[in-house]
Amino acid sequence: MARMLRRCQLLAFLVVSAPAIYPLAAAQSFPLDSAKGLEPIGVSIQPVTYQGRKAVRLTELAASQGGGVAVLSAASFHDGVLEVELAGKPAQGASGDARGFVGIAFRTAPDASRYECVYLRPTNGRADDQLRRNHSTQYISIPEYEWFRLRSETPGKYESYVDLVPGEWTKLRIEVSGVKLRLYVNGSPQPVLLVNDLKHGDSTGAIALWIGPGTEAYFSNLRLTP
Repeated sequence: MARMLRRCQLLAFLVVSAPAIYPLAAAQSFPLDSAKGLEPIGVSIQPVTYQGRKAVRLTELAASQGGGVAVLSAASFHDGVLEVELAGKPAQGASGDARGFVGIAFRTAPDASRYECVYLRPTNGRADDQLRRNHSTQYISIPEYEWFRLRSETPGKYESYVDLVPGEWTKLRIEVSGVKLRLYVNGSPQPVLLVNDLKHGDSTGAIALWIGPGTEAYFSNLRLTP
């Protein structure tokens, strides 16, 4: 009996002291007030002050014709919470199809040939067309699952409505666990988009700032929590 009691006491000690012995990975914060640590692929990066906030501005290079990313190579991501403030709007001279596409890619390959991504279409948020409003958020998985394939094969499953204003700061919270994703916008108590089958499975990779074609976007205050 005494031996069993000692074992129980030892087990309780190990459970309580485990976080101190094996500390949890700390949260990482990136102010995104300069281009330092960002690897541009198909985009240009400029440090700016936008609406009173220090940020980086991303615009697509003329040769890219499809948007691009800025890879934050120092941040490897598997599971956890991504929080960022961003703003997107159609760039000057953009086509009528531009929506201010802006988002975050994660589990990204170093050359950005492969990644998962959640993005917004800010001009859809208050469009005078319910179908466009329903396409305000979007999940994609590059290279296999572009938005048009997902919309064609599973209409409405990987996009949703959320209130958005082009060019205004918007806060995203992206929760990732295994093959599941939950997207929260501007502090919403419930997710505005659910994905239960991330197409690349349970993988790991870098974080990247993402823009689509014809977009001028701003990013600030990225935080990763394991």
